[in-house]
Amino acid sequence: MKKRGIGIGSMFYGIGYGFSRQDIGAATVEICEDGSVIVRSGEVDYGQGSDTIFCQIIAEELGVDYAEIKLITADTLTTPNAGPTSASRVTYVTGKAMMKAATEVRETMREVAEEKLGMQDLMFANGQVFSMSHPEKNISFARLAKATHLAGRSVVATAWQDITTKDVDPETGQGDAYSTYAWASQIAVVEVDTETGKIEVLRVVAAHDVGKAINPKNVEAQIEGGVATGLGYALEEQILINKGIVQNTTLSEYMVPTSMDVPVIESHIVEVPALEGPYGAKGVGEPALIPTAPAILNAIANAVGVRVTALPANLENLHRLIREQENNNKDKS
Repeated sequence: MKKRGIGIGSMFYGIGYGFSRQDIGAATVEICEDGSVIVRSGEVDYGQGSDTIFCQIIAEELGVDYAEIKLITADTLTTPNAGPTSASRVTYVTGKAMMKAATEVRETMREVAEEKLGMQDLMFANGQVFSMSHPEKNISFARLAKATHLAGRSVVATAWQDITTKDVDPETGQGDAYSTYAWASQIAVVEVDTETGKIEVLRVVAAHDVGKAINPKNVEAQIEGGVATGLGYALEEQILINKGIVQNTTLSEYMVPTSMDVPVIESHIVEVPALEGPYGAKGVGEPALIPTAPAILNAIANAVGVRVTALPANLENLHRLIREQENNNKDKS
């Protein structure tokens, strides 16, 4: 017999390191004489999309084409140390450093533009700098960059963002351990075959507070990837250890979900701006996977009345729990 159930999982997650552990991001922005933009940072994009976010932030602040920005990352010779790429902190911390550095060089260029155009209500957009009240008074970003260089003004800036927090009270455990938190709830719909113990996740609905979605498609991809990871954590992935030695050392023995295993995922982006983040943004990488397993386990309990307390809830483990429940019910009757 196949039975369906619905479960909810909710979580909050501290962004960054917290607890008085150093948490600093850094970025350097340089405007070259021809108007090209070079950005340097020690952060690493290993698939989470931070390079895309960084270029978007710089493009927004300088009013230049996103595709024209040259980004140099993780070069220990030339990039400022931005801290590890972990703890869902990169957009929140180094993204804000990017914003600060871009703002500094923009304001230097603004001063030169004000002198040349004789206007103060200037806007940087679409590769131009122009007066909002008199748009005919304008100068291209490239020409302004050259003029700024010729004026002997420095158009390179390094900015730091420090979100290091105080530790909590050692006596009470109270205090603001983190600079900000991510919040999320997910709903899972599952179908359980009570004869075999096979579980199929049919649908996951995920609502995540991301502060501000600088790139909504990127955020949705993070959520979907997190749900897929949480699915494996809940149902398949199991490390087998014998006398301290891992037995399943290959992916043929350590099962992870494939695209065929991933259910329909419905993502809902909730935007509650974080004061310290760039444009209010904060991290979503790790928060995306945390609620998935609890939601699935709650859905299993709702479907068959069996509470799984040790992961994974794979076919063998759930089949055993269902049989144990049936035997207990027989003994009681």
